[in-house]
Amino acid sequence: MKEVIMPSRPRSDLPRPDDMFDRDREWAALAGFAQDPTPGASLGIVSGRRRQGKTYLLRALCQATGGFYFAAEEATDAESLQRLGAALADHLDVPAPLTFRDWNEAVDAMLALGNDSPTPVVIDEFPYLARANPRLPSIIQNALAPLRLERDQSRTRLLLCGSAMSFMGRLLSGGAPLRGRATLELVVPTLDHQRAAEFWGMSDPVTALKVNAIVGGTPAYRREFVRDDVPQGPDDFDAWVLRTVLSPTSALFREARYLLADEPELRDTALYHSVLAAIATGNTTRGHIASFLGRKAGDLAHPLTVLEDCGLVIREPDAFRRNRTNFRIAEPLISFYHAVMRPIWSDLEHTRDASRLWRTAQPRFVGNVLGPHLEQLTRHWLRHLAPEDLLADAPHQVGSGVVNDPTARTSHQLDIAAFGFADNGPDPLLAIGEVKWGDIVGRAHVERLQHVRSLLQANGMPAADQARLLCVSAAGFTPEIQEQANTDPTLVLVTASDLYS
Repeated sequence: MKEVIMPSRPRSDLPRPDDMFDRDREWAALAGFAQDPTPGASLGIVSGRRRQGKTYLLRALCQATGGFYFAAEEATDAESLQRLGAALADHLDVPAPLTFRDWNEAVDAMLALGNDSPTPVVIDEFPYLARANPRLPSIIQNALAPLRLERDQSRTRLLLCGSAMSFMGRLLSGGAPLRGRATLELVVPTLDHQRAAEFWGMSDPVTALKVNAIVGGTPAYRREFVRDDVPQGPDDFDAWVLRTVLSPTSALFREARYLLADEPELRDTALYHSVLAAIATGNTTRGHIASFLGRKAGDLAHPLTVLEDCGLVIREPDAFRRNRTNFRIAEPLISFYHAVMRPIWSDLEHTRDASRLWRTAQPRFVGNVLGPHLEQLTRHWLRHLAPEDLLADAPHQVGSGVVNDPTARTSHQLDIAAFGFADNGPDPLLAIGEVKWGDIVGRAHVERLQHVRSLLQANGMPAADQARLLCVSAAGFTPEIQEQANTDPTLVLVTASDLYS
């Protein structure tokens, strides 16, 4: 009987670059894909919003493995083929540029790079090429077809990368040509608030929260955009805002506008800016957005869907009424721009000193930026980062919602609604909560949550009587409530420091 030798498992022990921060999972996935010894060329898709470090990861991967990296540009199809031929010639160290009649020949040339050993081949900003030649995904599909000699004798690990989230999301969806062809689909996310604070080197939690509410977890905003200008503590935060994001000479100043311009799907930018402005100023339902714009709610189905596809807006169902949907902006810098900067844009462009403008913008910054950002950050922390014993069980879903009070003919907004998981029947309620940025939480806040808990219990919400009351405040708590939390296990107090523990 003939012995069958199976290929070894993909290795993921490729040394990380010394200056790489975090990205352990992403690097391990890319290294394992690039070094996979399995016969046959394979395809990987890498996506993520701009400035997250995708290009850095892929360049580092090619440098570590001797792979080929090609950065596409906005160009005609013919020019892109010429540029690729020149780049391949330089990689192969041949004297003259390679000439390709079409992309079929070019793709086969890239597959041939892996004839001897596993070799990563990266095409960065792939949407530029596909925009000039919409047939390119189909060409790659055919090049990677089973039983095709050029594919079978190659171990090229082809990686297509792009930041146009709507386009990259469609590459592998539905009946797209590359559907079922990729063995790696990697989305490079923004850093969460804890990793972002570590990356920025900030130890004060309140300052870290403020900075995160403006720039989020995008790595490039510290290095390339503000050149390592980091707030030196609470007393330096306002000055940092003035010399970075509110300074017309800073790369951050116009970045939010460029983020929309970079998305090819956002053709009517005026409409999309207005939709984002509505959400940033607290209009989070479709009806409220429509009222802000002076349009019918049905007219917003398409622009909201496009913003979702681009990764700029996130749709979140009400925790208690699934037919009610809220929208929030995914990129903190866009929220800051629309809530704080856009209303005073002309003044910011022409003033010599923006200190007065920043002082008058404080109510908008606190109410429309810091407050909502802390709420969302808390929900993420509770779902993914909180201590395991904080609640009675691990939360399966964490959202926000509205609870009706029919007796009082009113309703109560809950910033936190955490649910466990049930194999059969509705999920049990683990906690309800309130999040405050500048308010010291006291008895009135706790009593309101107790009342809402009783309403949910009366409505038959599973495990509502055991649900924890979660109070989150960046400003702190009254001594009375702190003492109550020491004796009442259902009352949980969370400080800004806890969010970074």
